[in-house]
Amino acid sequence: MLDPSAANGTVAFSTVADRVHPALVKAIDTMGYTAMSPVQEQTLGMPDYTADCLVQAKTGTGKTIAFLVPALTSMLSMGKSIDRSQVSLLVVAPTRELAQQIATECEKLTVHCVPPIECHVIVGGNSRDAMLKRFMSGRPTVTVATPGRLEDILSDASVRERFANIRTLVLDEADRMLDEGFLPAIQKILKSLPPKKTAGWQGMCFSATMPPEVNHILHHVLKPGHARISTIDHNEAPTVDKVPQTVIPVDSIADTLPTLHGLLSVERMADANFKAIVFCSTAKEAALNYQVFGSVGGALPNFPVWQMHSRMSQPQRTRTVEEFKKAQRGVLFASDVVGRGMDFPDIGLVVQCGLTTDSDQYVHRVGRTGRAGKGGRAVMIMDPYEMNFVKKNPQFPIKTAQLDPKAAQVKSAEAIENALAKVPVELKTSAYIAFLGFGQSLARVTRLDKAAAVRWANEYAAGLGFEEPPPIEGRIIGKMGFKGVPGLKVGANKPKAAVGGRQKQVKDAPPASATTAARPPPRDRTAKAAAAAAPSTRPPKAARLETRADNRAAGKNKAPVEPSGGRGGGRGKKQKVAVPGGEEW
Repeated sequence: MLDPSAANGTVAFSTVADRVHPALVKAIDTMGYTAMSPVQEQTLGMPDYTADCLVQAKTGTGKTIAFLVPALTSMLSMGKSIDRSQVSLLVVAPTRELAQQIATECEKLTVHCVPPIECHVIVGGNSRDAMLKRFMSGRPTVTVATPGRLEDILSDASVRERFANIRTLVLDEADRMLDEGFLPAIQKILKSLPPKKTAGWQGMCFSATMPPEVNHILHHVLKPGHARISTIDHNEAPTVDKVPQTVIPVDSIADTLPTLHGLLSVERMADANFKAIVFCSTAKEAALNYQVFGSVGGALPNFPVWQMHSRMSQPQRTRTVEEFKKAQRGVLFASDVVGRGMDFPDIGLVVQCGLTTDSDQYVHRVGRTGRAGKGGRAVMIMDPYEMNFVKKNPQFPIKTAQLDPKAAQVKSAEAIENALAKVPVELKTSAYIAFLGFGQSLARVTRLDKAAAVRWANEYAAGLGFEEPPPIEGRIIGKMGFKGVPGLKVGANKPKAAVGGRQKQVKDAPPASATTAARPPPRDRTAKAAAAAAPSTRPPKAARLETRADNRAAGKNKAPVEPSGGRGGGRGKKQKVAVPGGEEW
């Protein structure tokens, strides 16, 4: 959350101490908050803390405190009349990490409340049954949830009863909550809550932006004549314009990892305590890069690294968030699940390997640095296909950077080659397959046809150390829409990876007539029957809903979403297809 000392505010929290509940005032003092940020000053200065409001403020300006303090003060003013077994304050956030971040802040604010206030977190990635048991047996006075899991549990009548006395509904990151991706979930959630007209609960919408197209849903959350607050100076340059941005062009996608290694090595030499986020296009790429630079590959020795993506369990993701926030130095390899709303302190560098899904996502990635008045830089590494993004977005002040000296490039290439040799071939294969689908989904930016997308993916495979394209099951090729496209190797055997020497250019596979004519062997009906009798491993409905919610959190629905298995898929309904290793992409 925002460090008040860097909030650029001059009005002290003590000026509203007589209006805020005493337990919260004590907590704010304990947390070291002195001056209010502009958005906190505006919301805490509202005449009525129970009034509906639409608040527009930039990310990283203390919005969480801005809505929690008024909502909690209103709730605590009820005294003993509060039914603590019922949900009084409901906060809906687009991602699991942001929901957990809000809950943590709420726990800090209510630490002095007597009797204690419980804050429950309703998100996917954890056991649904265990979560429901805690919720139903506890006192979920404050509940923070993500749309997918909340929509799912509200289908249970006994759960809906716990929301019968709701006093306040907060939509954080409201523009994304109400865009085309989350709109159906929000509509179902609102139908499951007591009607606003009769129940009279308070609605609060907080966001960095509020496009006109989402206004049609606001009347379901906000009363006519609701307060409108904006702390954005439209004459002020956007945050993205204040962050120095550069692009490092590379000759081939195969050069991306060595270039990244060179960049991180230079940053580390300049500042032993530097802290960076490296954005990867998909979960598989984030996992791969984590292994390359971490303890498996060792390309960045004696330097802490983390990973964050949708393939990790919720406990793993929560632990990563906590550790990286506290860390004084290190690198986080991440997909876009942390591209917006997450607040990691002291990020001095954001690196983007390749393309973003769209310009909005680029802005949110860059926004992870230069927060709370602190400095930061953003760097992209792009090959010739990807450089079209820079040409199509002249509104961003992106400058071209020079490559490192030749000797440093050779050293980085050797370090990456040695590291990749230690990474499991299955992970590299999955990353290649995912990249193939990702490249096709961004054809509108790269202007590549399917044959060119295959050649591009094969360059990527060469960069991972493969002597030839890894084999892909024929049915996966068909599902991805590449049936008959030359350059793909059909098969299910483990691919042959380069072990030593310089990485070789990928050889194109034989023509499609030879490579795609293969047919899978007849199905083993006995094995099929045994599989049918075995317990189902398909995740419960809530988990599937939450995965889709996380995918949408990585970018708007109009852009390609992050497949749960990595850099693959495209528009439309995601196909569930097994890839080598038994995973889904």
